[in-house]
Amino acid sequence: MASTDSVDVRDPRTPSSTTTFSPGSQGAAKSRWWVWLLLLVIVAGGYWYYRGRNSQADAAAAGGKGPGGGGAMGAPGSFVVPVVVATATKGDLPVFLNGLGNVTAFNTVTVRSRVDGQIVKINFVEGQNVTAGQALVEIDPRPFQVQLEQAEGQLAKDQAQLKDVQVDYERFKLLFKEGVIPKQQLDTQQAQVGTFEGAIKADNATIDNAKLQITYSHITAPISGRVGLRLVDMGNMVHATDTNGLLVITQLQPIATLFSLPQDQLPQVMARMKKGAPISVEAYDRDNTTKLATGKLLTIDNQIDTTTGTYKLKAVFDNAKNELFPNQFVNVHLLVDTKKNVVLVPTTAILRGPQGTYVFAVGLDNKVKIHIVSLAEANGNITGISSGLNPGDVVVTDGQDKLQEGSKVEPRQVSGPAAPASKSAATSANSPFASPAGGPSR
Repeated sequence: MASTDSVDVRDPRTPSSTTTFSPGSQGAAKSRWWVWLLLLVIVAGGYWYYRGRNSQADAAAAGGKGPGGGGAMGAPGSFVVPVVVATATKGDLPVFLNGLGNVTAFNTVTVRSRVDGQIVKINFVEGQNVTAGQALVEIDPRPFQVQLEQAEGQLAKDQAQLKDVQVDYERFKLLFKEGVIPKQQLDTQQAQVGTFEGAIKADNATIDNAKLQITYSHITAPISGRVGLRLVDMGNMVHATDTNGLLVITQLQPIATLFSLPQDQLPQVMARMKKGAPISVEAYDRDNTTKLATGKLLTIDNQIDTTTGTYKLKAVFDNAKNELFPNQFVNVHLLVDTKKNVVLVPTTAILRGPQGTYVFAVGLDNKVKIHIVSLAEANGNITGISSGLNPGDVVVTDGQDKLQEGSKVEPRQVSGPAAPASKSAATSANSPFASPAGGPSR
């Protein structure tokens, strides 16, 4: 039987060429169909990707961008953007200078013994508030009482002898007038009178000293304040030369705070002090969120620290409720001015772009419009606007990155209408301008 494994086919145009087909080569050609399918899918995907990019570019070109808007969001009004808003109000904005400070006791006294002796009684409790003159510690007074009695006995003796020489002196004066005794004997008797008078004065001084030692043995509080930890226990011997004291008293009412400000702000503070009115000072906690106390500026240091370029100031606080404690770290806000009748908005509403500062204002149709504004003063979470916005305008405080001129929004006012600033921008935690948790901080 003849073999049929291969067939020769001659091309009429090329008689010398011969093409050979075999069953194996036909199977390989059929198995490559998935390659053509994959190429078709890639071409179709590239076409749709290119078409989508051109559509987004056309939409952005048709809608345009605001000074701070996003460009990949489509034309205005194509969708609704949820935003947080606040209502602008009109009021006074205080201007504060902020510095870091430490609370210091207005007076600090280390109580020491002025006599030598043994402690027999302690009349205070650690951490107790004491008043000036209150008994604190008693030292055994018996040695000084003995000295007092000795001095009093010596005084009585000298007084008796003085009386005797005085009588003799009067008698000698009569004898001298009658010419019985010479002048020298009279002068000698007069000298004895003066000697005993001097001895009596010394005895009185010794008595006073003994009484003073007894007084020193009863130690009292020199100032009103808070008692610290006890440094010496009862029964110990103490001496006037001891370097360590018995206890420390710190005056907490009033209390002082030392803080620093940059030297560039010195003229502003000096101008405020020249007006004569007290300058208000507020102390806030480490986080600068909770106000602890309100006081007044006491004085300014007489020189600038050249290493830091700052100068020191001292403020005093009544501290009636013991809000401040010695060596406590605080943020100090010094009131130097107040901007009157300005439009107040949250600081988070203020944006900056090529055209300057601006805000997004929400209209009655819930569409936003860009308002170019001029800032009067920025104070923490509250900013005063001098022009470009009116009281009652609703401004966007969160979500501006998704907006452009004419965007449709869904306003959400978390904390209600804004209220004028009254104390300090540091009270923003309780301010109606406060952003919701997780909101942006600008």
